[in-house]
Amino acid sequence: MIKKMFTNEYFMVFPEGDIQEINRRLPFNSLVDMNGNVLYPPLPTNRMIVFRVNRIKTDENKGGNETFHFLELLGADELTEFL
Repeated sequence: MIKKMFTNEYFMVFPEGDIQEINRRLPFNSLVDMNGNVLYPPLPTNRMIVFRVNRIKTDENKGGNETFHFLELLGADELTEFL
């Protein structure tokens, strides 16, 4: 019996177009840091680099799925509501 391999790959797409692989799916509209770690309010300060997941796209292929999380950078004024 031949066992077929199926993989799920996850990526973050930064606003400038850079792509970074991560190890899990991110929730839509979540706040994340540069490494894909989910941040939960209250944030310690508004002087952080924080992204919001604003779009998720999954490409289904024969051998697996590729999920892309598109990020938007939040400014310090936007982060004050999460303090």
